Amino acid sequence: MSTAWQAVLYVHLLAMAFFLGGQLVVGLALVPVERKNPDPERLRAVARRFGIGSAVALGVLLATGIAMASHFSLWSLDTLQVKLVLVAVLIVLTLVHLRFPRAHALQAAILLLTLAVVWLGLDIVV
Repeated sequence: MSTAWQAVLYVHLLAMAFFLGGQLVVGLALVPVERKNPDPERLRAVARRFGIGSAVALGVLLATGIAMASHFSLWSLDTLQVKLVLVAVLIVLTLVHLRFPRAHALQAAILLLTLAVVWLGLDIVV
């Protein structure tokens, strides 16, 4: 892999780390603390910032993923096809989550789908 494509993969992985890592931090650290000492405005502010960062990360993931799939001729891989379906579902669930931010089952589904997408991505890279 050339240095340029390694840089594209690096940016892709950074965006994935932000998207997944943010979900873990918000879900496992921030929300439980907020439940004990609620401040709805603070939680909304964090959620808004994370939402903006997640949207940017998702855009980067799509752009770098499309670029890598095209450059390395990966479009025919079954694993990539499954990953793309899960990404589409993930995007839909994330948009629904904007309407229903307190839906815990929806938050869990988004996290589990994100973990599945990351797993499939590792299968493609390795």
